[in-house]
Amino acid sequence: MADPHVLTTLRRKRDEMEAAIRAYEKKTEVLRRDLAHVNATLRMFELNGEHEVFPVHMDLTRLFKRGEVHRICQEALAGAPEGLDTRELALAVIRAKGMDEGDAVLRKAINYRIVQAMRMQEKRGRIAGAGKRKGVRIWQLGGRS
Repeated sequence: MADPHVLTTLRRKRDEMEAAIRAYEKKTEVLRRDLAHVNATLRMFELNGEHEVFPVHMDLTRLFKRGEVHRICQEALAGAPEGLDTRELALAVIRAKGMDEGDAVLRKAINYRIVQAMRMQEKRGRIAGAGKRKGVRIWQLGGRS
């Protein structure tokens, strides 16, 4: 038996309304993303030169001379017979270069740089890995010099 004309019309209207809602929801998602980008841009321009909120970081490749990270780490390890972990070596490098010790982003970048330098020296036999302390690699002077 065929549906009455009223039911067919109501179903068609329902489908149109659902499609309109889906279209508006997609537009709302796009507008929310655009709004988030506009707000982020506004925050950047409203800083008025305050560098504390968005600190400026320099390129570490030009900050150190060739072999300087290893040299500073080696000097720090010479004063610590039980060895130092990567975080302690990073603080030693930061202090030797006169940088900000409280800058967490800088410390993390230098940590990566130290791990890279110390692994190369470990392959050459100049530095020995002495296990881990709280998930951080411990380094000691050892092997052939």
